[in-house]
This record gives sequence, structure tokens and C-alpha cells, in this order.
Amino acid sequence: MKLRRDEMERYDRQIRIGSFGLEGQLKLKGAKVAVAGAGGLGCSATVYLAAAGIGHMTIIDEENVELSNLNRQIGHWNRDIGTAKAVSLSEKIRELNPGVELEPVTERITLGTVRDLISGSTVVLDCMDNWETRFMLNKACVAARIPLVHAGVHSLYGQITTVLPGKGPCLRCILPETPQSEDRIPILGVTAGTLGLLEALEAIKIITGMGQPLVGRMLYFDGETTSFYEINVSKREDCPVCGSIK
Repeated sequence: MKLRRDEMERYDRQIRIGSFGLEGQLKLKGAKVAVAGAGGLGCSATVYLAAAGIGHMTIIDEENVELSNLNRQIGHWNRDIGTAKAVSLSEKIRELNPGVELEPVTERITLGTVRDLISGSTVVLDCMDNWETRFMLNKACVAARIPLVHAGVHSLYGQITTVLPGKGPCLRCILPETPQSEDRIPILGVTAGTLGLLEALEAIKIITGMGQPLVGRMLYFDGETTSFYEINVSKREDCPVCGSIK
């Protein structure tokens, strides 16, 4: 696999990064990323992954664009109201970078569909807004040994961690009890944008081997004070999802 002349020009600035280089760019081109959720997190993460040159992206979201989405879901515009989110976001990505192969999926993520939806992925991004689906993704990714990047947001706060099956804790290790979900989560758009960009960064690091992903660490963002802090998180040997995985 090689880069075309136009790709060399498009990605010139990141290829110049010493720890990234041409090898890193080729790894991105050969990668397949599944983005679960085309909302506030998913829009910002997907836009920057496409700009970076991910070869294939599956965008999964069963919902249609609503007016109340537009304060944070930057991949959808006023003209897209009523359109499937996965389709709307894919259309914008094609305009940004036609070299990315896109697969919009309007199917719901369920226990019966989740494994097929993430099959063959290099990494999966959890950009969901409900814990039931997040834990389904976590379990399926651990079983398939696929890295998972989780992020969640609320008002001006957010958190992010990376799950590398067999190398650190999974989401169920960190949260043995399922948090209560809200029907309409209060959220400032830039909060979702900030955490979505961090998800994209984590995915790029996992794919290229550059830097240190957030494995065994939960990074918290406080938009009230514009500050970050992290806590170490550990694998639980009695975890029903990953406890038996070495």
C-alpha cells in the first residue's frame, strides 16, 4: 500500500511529525474505525479522523437529525433535519475527504447486532449517550479483542478512557454498577467537541503506536475551570466481562 501524490500533500504536516511519519500515515490508511453514535461526540471525532486519513469508517446511528441536536452535532446542518444522522454525517465527510471509505449504518446497536457491526474494526469509538449501549460495546469489544475508546459528557464535564482488552481494565471494571441514564442530557456543545477530539486522538495513537493511550487511566475534563485531571483505574479480577482475559 502506498500514498498517492495528492495524499502526500494532504497529510504533509502530520507526516512531518517524527514519531508519526509515512509509516503512521499508511497505518491510518489501512485502518477501519467504527464510530458508535453520530451525535456531539461522534461528529467531532469523525471529522478529525477523516481529516487525518482513516481509510474506512463505519458510522452507526439509528436516529434522525433534530433541531435540538444542532448546538453540538457539528456534522449536521439545518438542511439535514429529518435525515438519518449516519447518512448526514457521511455526506459531510465525503466532502471533507473523498479518500475515506464510508459505511453509514442506520441500524440500532443491540445484543444481537453489536458483534457484526464492529467486526473487523481496528478500533471502536463509544460516542453514545446511554450506558446500556456503552456496556454492550464494551463486552463485544473485549470478546473480539478490539480496542475501545469510551467518552461521556454532561453539561460542562466529560470523561474519557481507552480499553485495550487483556492490557488494562474494561469499562465494567471501572463501573461495576450501571449509572442511571437521562432522557435529555444537558450539554454545552464545546464539551462534546472537546471529548470527541480526544477520542479521535486516542484512536490515532492506538492505530499508529504513537504516544501512550489512556489505558488504566480515566481522564476528566472540567469546563467550568478549563482543567483536566486523571485517576488511575485497575482491572478487577472478578470482572464478569474481562476478568478471565490475560
